[in-house]
Amino acid sequence: MNLSPLARPALALLLVSAAPAALGQNAAAPPAENAQDRAAMNELLMTDEYILRIQALDDNGPRINAVIEYDPAASVKARQQLATGPLRGRTVLVKDNIETAQWPTTAGSLALKANATGRDAPLIALLRANGGVVLGKTNLSEWANIRSNNSTSGWSAVGGLTRNPYATDRNTCGSSSGSGAAIAAGFAWGAIGTETNGSITCPASINGLVGFKPSVGIVSRTHVVPISSTQDTAGPMTRTVLDAALLLTAIAGPDAADPVTNEAARVADYTQGLEAASLRGVRIGVLRNAVGSRADVTALFDAALADLTRAGAVLVDIEYAAPGDLWGASLPVLLYELRVEMDKYLGARPAAEGPRSLADVVAFNRANADDEMRWFGQELFEQALETTDADAYAKNLATLRRLTRAEGIDKLLGDDDVTFLVAPTAGPAWTTDLVNGDNFGGGIGAGYLAAIAGYPHLTVPMGAIEGLPVGLSIMGGQWQDHAVLKAGAAYEKARTAKLPAPTFRPWRPAGE
Repeated sequence: MNLSPLARPALALLLVSAAPAALGQNAAAPPAENAQDRAAMNELLMTDEYILRIQALDDNGPRINAVIEYDPAASVKARQQLATGPLRGRTVLVKDNIETAQWPTTAGSLALKANATGRDAPLIALLRANGGVVLGKTNLSEWANIRSNNSTSGWSAVGGLTRNPYATDRNTCGSSSGSGAAIAAGFAWGAIGTETNGSITCPASINGLVGFKPSVGIVSRTHVVPISSTQDTAGPMTRTVLDAALLLTAIAGPDAADPVTNEAARVADYTQGLEAASLRGVRIGVLRNAVGSRADVTALFDAALADLTRAGAVLVDIEYAAPGDLWGASLPVLLYELRVEMDKYLGARPAAEGPRSLADVVAFNRANADDEMRWFGQELFEQALETTDADAYAKNLATLRRLTRAEGIDKLLGDDDVTFLVAPTAGPAWTTDLVNGDNFGGGIGAGYLAAIAGYPHLTVPMGAIEGLPVGLSIMGGQWQDHAVLKAGAAYEKARTAKLPAPTFRPWRPAGE
């Protein structure tokens, strides 16, 4: 459905009040044989509604600004895919650092605005082969938030500023900002984000979604604009744990060009067993030091713990504080890998125009400072160019692996005989401030452990503070992705907190 520019804003009020799952419910559908058929048919009927919502709420109205490009022929493609694979025509939005054949892949930077490679990343090829329809590309924090320590999540020179559907003056977190905001706003069935450290789980938490960062190696990273060879991964962002497992099933697989994927221990179907999943008798470690200093977050977390207990879980308090040498090693590793991996990616791009190295990107940004560096600089890029000591890198990487694996998650799970670790994912969304940058506050969360270790991390909504969502993190050991998803599905069923709906307006106190 294509609407004229004059007609689209008039629909915004109607769409704000309509829950995404309810849209299209009166449209005619072919007969369905079973629950999977019915779900696929419902999603097929939703495709035009997703496009209508993008036009009314992203391009117009509150201007969520989450979607950079979308395919107006998506509904035709969805019908063609109806009998294909596990996704069966479901629409997926893709973060714009992942290559898709239709559109340029920019990572949010004007330097890559002409980066039309004409190829699908292997994970996108799998998505299509398994019945998924790429609806469009989503905005992101430029260069996946690795350019500067003072950046504002959700802003890129290509896409502008993405707004949080729950409060449009509040941040979306990042770097998968557009993917998170788009699914919260009801622009697609699901989205794919990428994470190096928090870039799936934080925006999922803040936008009231399920977000899953798989073990590194479950999903291919080939033709994804890189940061880190040891931490980068793509993963699903959806409304439910079952949907996240379904999307992961579609995009997971080995890739000869990404050797770590050949080491992964996958399951064929990550949805298997989720509906019957139980926490009865499961021992879960509670990371008390990761709750932070906010009383409201603590109260929400305590309610989630009570839900886990009622579901039969055995909770074990665990005290953990990250050792100082973890942080001393982390940034040097990322900067070394950023320079190496970015040079590989940029140097091998088939597109004729644009940078061929990280040094070229730095030079481009200096030459285009008014557009690229109005709000924050590129000091991390510049530091990466100087981070060239291979011996220091190897030593720092070994330190990180030891502290986050053998002496980190593995030890925490083993010493107290627990299967999972839980903590709040992040606090509620902060007010966006392009001048001063992000405001992560309160010492909340421990997702960095799973991110640096390369282990699975799931966030599931556990409620809201003044209408602003907050997620519960569930982390497990390497390759325990399926088990973590089952634990998340069991918590989702046990959750008693009411989840708010997006308001599509600036935040104000309840009742005002």
